[in-house]
Amino acid sequence: MGLLDLFRKRPPLDPPAAQAVQRWRQLVPEDGNIEFNAARYVVVDVESTGLDLTRDRLIAIGAVAVIGGRIDLTDSFEVVLRQDTVSSKDNILIHGIGGEAQREGMPPAEALAAFLGYLGKSPLVAFHVTFDETMIRRAMREYLGLDFKHPWLDLAYLMPSLLPEKARHYRALDDWAGHFHIANYARHSALADALATAQLLLAALPLAKRRQSRHYNSLRDLEKAQRWVSWSG
Repeated sequence: MGLLDLFRKRPPLDPPAAQAVQRWRQLVPEDGNIEFNAARYVVVDVESTGLDLTRDRLIAIGAVAVIGGRIDLTDSFEVVLRQDTVSSKDNILIHGIGGEAQREGMPPAEALAAFLGYLGKSPLVAFHVTFDETMIRRAMREYLGLDFKHPWLDLAYLMPSLLPEKARHYRALDDWAGHFHIANYARHSALADALATAQLLLAALPLAKRRQSRHYNSLRDLEKAQRWVSWSG
């Protein structure tokens, strides 16, 4: 998003999108102290036109729910946001979303409203949260006028906290997936990467229980402690 975009007036939302935003705002945030076996987490991944957090655009969102400590494949979400300008050929080779699919995607406001309806107020999980969160928040602000503030858990910090002996060698999602023998049927597909991340979360939960961590808030405490370790040394 450039400087001019900050001052450009966003057109009024269509009534269905406006209603979806209003319904989401009125939902009660989920209790982060609910134990794993009774909670719903939404694991998310995104695809974009590139890696520049200030200029590149959100192309796709993929998500899958972990409910009661199990992946529920019937509770999943995938959407491609319509692009006015198709991303580069090199970018398409990464995520596999071709020009026609980008041009025929769902209107962005409608797609993001649908994601809000799917998500509800369930807490979010991702691997390297900063990218996913920034891309989604920018799009929510641009297309829905929504300041999307939501709890996120970053497995890129949680996993080293749980297995510190692996932290020096394992940095990427592929590293951790390989350690736990997690297959990914379509790397760089938002939904496939979300599913692989969800499997990594399931691998993390028993390890967390050994640390007396049994709910989302305690997982975030472990994540925050690992961030401090990473930043301080």
